[in-house]
Amino acid sequence: MPIRIIVVDDHPVVRDGLREIFSTAEAFEVVGEAADGPEALVLARLTDPDLVLMDLRMPKMSGTELIRRLREQTPGVNVLILTTFDDDADVLPAIEQGATGYLLKDTPRAELLRAAQAAARGEKVLSPAVAGLLTRKARAPEQRTLSRRELEVLGLIARGATNREVAAKLFVTEATVKTHLLHVFAKLGVKDRAAAVAAAYEIGLLRRASET
Repeated sequence: MPIRIIVVDDHPVVRDGLREIFSTAEAFEVVGEAADGPEALVLARLTDPDLVLMDLRMPKMSGTELIRRLREQTPGVNVLILTTFDDDADVLPAIEQGATGYLLKDTPRAELLRAAQAAARGEKVLSPAVAGLLTRKARAPEQRTLSRRELEVLGLIARGATNREVAAKLFVTEATVKTHLLHVFAKLGVKDRAAAVAAAYEIGLLRRASET
């Protein structure tokens, strides 16, 4: 029996390309396409696919929300992410919500087909970049996790704010800001503000404006 697959992407040209790839492969049957999360949920309910191949950022519903609702609505379905985004803000929530695999859109055709077959069997499939990110995350010491307030302070510092400006913005004293910064320095293993900001960008605690 062929693997029943639905394709979910908000770009028609991408859907056309994926439909052509999978329709011409004997192991698969494309049973539908959707342009956003709500369409995908309806389609999955009607077609009961083995695999949902989906982008991560689409209109009307976030990719992580779609994964969660697909897993609730159709527990037996496997989800394979195919996207251009490989930072931890995208990867980790998708994996945590139950995505079976995570590939990037530069994946070669043959590799994509093999990965889709594996994902349909419930096997984890990850692009090298994503696998490396998860490995680094697993190896990162827990002490490098900053509190919400520490992240707020560091985020303002990264945008050039002084301690006084941070204090005014967060309605705290300068002494409190300095205390938060000392905790940040200790957790990140650095000695000054510039090094803290650089380390936070490097390990994904902060995201540059060009990445948002």
